[in-house]
Amino acid sequence: MSAVSAVAVTAVTAPDPVRAQSKPGTLRVAMTAADIPLTTGQPSQGAEGIRFLGITLYDGLTRWDLSKSDQAAKIVPALAESWTVDEADRKVWTFKLRKGVKFHDGSEFNADAVVFNFEKLMKKDAPQFDQAQSNQGASYYASIAGWKKIDDYTVEITTKRIDAVLPYNLASLFMSSPARWAELGKDWGKFAEKPSGTGPWMLESFKPRERAEMVRNPAHWDKSRITKSERLILLPMPDANTRVAALLSGQVDWVEAPPPDAVPRLKSQKMQIVTNVYPHIWPYQISYLDDSPFKDVRVRKAANLAIDRAGLVSMLGGLAAPAKGMIDDKHPWFGKPTFEIKYDPEQAKKLLKEAGYSVDKPAKVKVIISPAGSGQMQPLPMNEFIKENFRDVGIDMEFEVLDWEALRTRRRMGAWAPENQGRHGVNNSWAYWDPDIGLIATAASFAKVPAGYNWGGFNDAKADELATRAKETFDPTEQAKVLGELHARIVDEAMWIWMVHDLNPRALRPNVKGFVQAQSWFQDLTPVVVE
Repeated sequence: MSAVSAVAVTAVTAPDPVRAQSKPGTLRVAMTAADIPLTTGQPSQGAEGIRFLGITLYDGLTRWDLSKSDQAAKIVPALAESWTVDEADRKVWTFKLRKGVKFHDGSEFNADAVVFNFEKLMKKDAPQFDQAQSNQGASYYASIAGWKKIDDYTVEITTKRIDAVLPYNLASLFMSSPARWAELGKDWGKFAEKPSGTGPWMLESFKPRERAEMVRNPAHWDKSRITKSERLILLPMPDANTRVAALLSGQVDWVEAPPPDAVPRLKSQKMQIVTNVYPHIWPYQISYLDDSPFKDVRVRKAANLAIDRAGLVSMLGGLAAPAKGMIDDKHPWFGKPTFEIKYDPEQAKKLLKEAGYSVDKPAKVKVIISPAGSGQMQPLPMNEFIKENFRDVGIDMEFEVLDWEALRTRRRMGAWAPENQGRHGVNNSWAYWDPDIGLIATAASFAKVPAGYNWGGFNDAKADELATRAKETFDPTEQAKVLGELHARIVDEAMWIWMVHDLNPRALRPNVKGFVQAQSWFQDLTPVVVE
């Protein structure tokens, strides 16, 4: 991480004219990621990668409507203008594609382009198959069994099982230009340097671990989303204090996840501190293998009862809310769990004693954590805080510290991978913007990584039944009821250890205008301008 820190410090102190005082029309953003996400179409660096190198350069068949701050983001048509499900076989979907859409290189988006992009991710013997992109997109295409072109502007997609959640997942499968790939010698490495999507921004240049520079796409198909800024510059700065220094010195206009203890100073300097509720949780995803103390539900419940969440919220300067499960208790998917997640160290000690552990004979666990990445708030202080909470009741937690992308790689491998032997949890901040990532594919035994998000091997027949029923329920109101039952089940089983919901803080200079903070992990930069 010393090399990463050196890059971050250089980003603040070097006399780089690109990073000097902002020019009107140029928006400079300091990300929490340590590197520029993959630029070829399926970004790396988690959801932050999608936010900055996915929905900026590319479009999917569907997209999130990020234009409102007073309601949860919803899925709307994008490169597909409509879709239907076959009543006779609900695994078959028909998507009508939008006409007149051009890639950045001027070539046409059509059904052949959709087939090309599905094959680049899922057809290993296709010339355009790219393992790097396939790895990043695996959880989003996991339910897709097949696809075919019906005509130039119609595509049929077949899912492996009935899957009412498909439109959510398609918003994170991005369309790269087949013409640009062919033009560059059918080489994804060269494509990365000169990518072509259909999104509102076009990549002008980038340097790994340093910056990416984008310019407005004046020909974007959605005229309402042509960017207000002329240029967008992304700067990887994993160190929170480095981001704050860059903002205060005028070298960036926008920082992700400012540290809570810096907020009073930022406000005193007239910086805008923007927060909003959104579907995000800070948890430990835990192992159910035989060597894991968390295999015992009493240990899992004890761990959840051991955490002083009010203390965590205070440490975070009020920029978080105590978790009562995966889902915010005001969310329609919360349901009615019977296990109340709260701070009760005495009950935690009692449960641990029943499981054969105590302060003198603690349960020993090892958890993978990262010092920064993808909006991870203050992971090192928070993990140390929880370590002390655990020690007080009889859980001895050891950390393995990895950089963010390495942690994500280990999370995609599963607890059973040789690389994860002896690790009993992974501290991967998590979202619940759609039913799959939030509940179904984290809880279902048939959704183990990489096909889903079940890292630890959680296996519960009732959760499987509810996950299947949610997949097969197309009516949103009825589906929400089933998801509420599923959430109640995983809380009662203490499937994970849940800490706090953060409030998605970011700090902006006073002259940054037009930003609407959506109730989403993703955010739309197209209306933002530096005056």
